[in-house]
Amino acid sequence: MSAKFLRHILLVLVPVVGAALVLPHVYSNQLLLFNFLVYLVLAQGVNVIYGFTGYLPFGFVGFFGAGAYGFALAVMHLHASPLVGMLFGAAAAVLLGVVLTPLLRLSGAYFAIANLAAALAAYQVISNPSLESLTKGPYGVSLSGVFNPQLSYHIGVLILAATLLLVIYLRNSRFGLSLQAIKDDPISASMAGVAVVRGRTVAWLLSALIAGLIGSDFAWYVSVFYPETVFSAEFSVFALVFALFGGVATVTGPVLGVLLLYGLYNAIGISTPQYFQLIYGALIMLLVLFLPNGLTSLLQRRGVDVP
Repeated sequence: MSAKFLRHILLVLVPVVGAALVLPHVYSNQLLLFNFLVYLVLAQGVNVIYGFTGYLPFGFVGFFGAGAYGFALAVMHLHASPLVGMLFGAAAAVLLGVVLTPLLRLSGAYFAIANLAAALAAYQVISNPSLESLTKGPYGVSLSGVFNPQLSYHIGVLILAATLLLVIYLRNSRFGLSLQAIKDDPISASMAGVAVVRGRTVAWLLSALIAGLIGSDFAWYVSVFYPETVFSAEFSVFALVFALFGGVATVTGPVLGVLLLYGLYNAIGISTPQYFQLIYGALIMLLVLFLPNGLTSLLQRRGVDVP
């Protein structure tokens, strides 16, 4: 383990995970804290595929929804335990990722739109009334028999820790550098001996796994949900905005984005949504105009090695 790798663990992973474990003991709104966990993980999932390879996944929520329903189907029909159900949820998301790997042949807006269409297609299949006997169709899923917010919250913390560790690895490994080379110039990377197709595919499936795991945990935590809940475009939009606002291809950037923007959303967005939308829009416009690489670029311009 290199000194840089260890430094990133101590500066980012330990404080974030430590706060996630301590806060429920000093703050009573565990649901809010769990939502922070969900977006921290999803933002890092977006970071893996977009920050390191340049593929912008507008339909990222498809993996989240696949994980939630993979978990629900395993619990409902196979009577699996929640932890085993999470494995099914993760497998469902990765399987969807495998099915959608041909989309990686596209790039830019074409990939983003095709990915969004795929997520919408998955939603339509799940919510089809003809599949009520299997997925409960549009009528929602009830998993009250496995409802355990305390345990599912702590499992969410473990998922967050593993996700942060993965991104730290990508920041400090040859594989992560090869992914960034693919992002910068895939043709030059290929000529230099980088396995472009394999690198993109691995990053794609890793991001699907991350979203599937936290989607499974979300299903376990809430235990009652509808297709439009877990396939809501809000998950994709928020995860993308949080990651871009903080700065992708870093570990710190998505964390900052979630803490600042989701914190702002909960401070004023729920009580006064009209003001929040104005402030949110203004922040995003300023970001695009003056900080296209996110908040962390302010430090990087000054030579600071941002984790």
